[in-house]
Amino acid sequence: MLVAAAVCPCPPLLVPEVAAGAAPELDAARAACTDALGVLAAARPDRLVVVGPAAESEHGAYPEGARGSFRGFGVDLDVRLGGPGDAGGDPGPRRLPSSLAVAAWLLERTGWSDAPIEGLGVRETLTTERCLAAGKEIAARAGRVALLAMGDGSACRTLKAPGYLDERAAPFDAQVARALAAADAAALEALDAGAARELMVSGRAPWQVLAGAAEGAGLSGALLFEDAPYGVGYLVAAWS
Repeated sequence: MLVAAAVCPCPPLLVPEVAAGAAPELDAARAACTDALGVLAAARPDRLVVVGPAAESEHGAYPEGARGSFRGFGVDLDVRLGGPGDAGGDPGPRRLPSSLAVAAWLLERTGWSDAPIEGLGVRETLTTERCLAAGKEIAARAGRVALLAMGDGSACRTLKAPGYLDERAAPFDAQVARALAAADAAALEALDAGAARELMVSGRAPWQVLAGAAEGAGLSGALLFEDAPYGVGYLVAAWS
């Protein structure tokens, strides 16, 4: 069953080498992510599952040891999802999607060694029903499961945001923030997938996977960070 969860944003700018001179602007978000991962470690899970948005060609499972890279962002930096895999086995040919690469960087940065890791890339168009089903399946994988859900809020928070300004963006992100703060799985389940798509919310599917995993778990929540420094909503939360 699910014993702990963390929610983190997944912009490559979280990685200081990618952000370069702008790196200090996300120091508070990085610190909050570190705190959220600490909650996962403290729960002593048997397995950690990392879920993040993925393109059509990138969705699906990624084993421990799967590799990712930030070379596409002009940085000579490679990452790996946890250890080398079972008995040093082949991590597979597929590269981690960007969201899972950011998660791998966060986990490497905090020295995660508390449980085996696996990754799951989910299409942003995945229906709510399938997200919930995936979450329930994840929660049943081990006696004590931790989940790290990667994803951003709306990219339409300001005039200079990637999706320009949409007056619905801030209220949508506020709805998500309230749900995360209260560990309200039902509120995450109720998020409108169509509105999320229009508002360029990459985290909707991972959050609804979390909602499915958390059903009946009785977790409490804490919102650790909420801001939109580049016109994109970034939220960090921890459930335990």
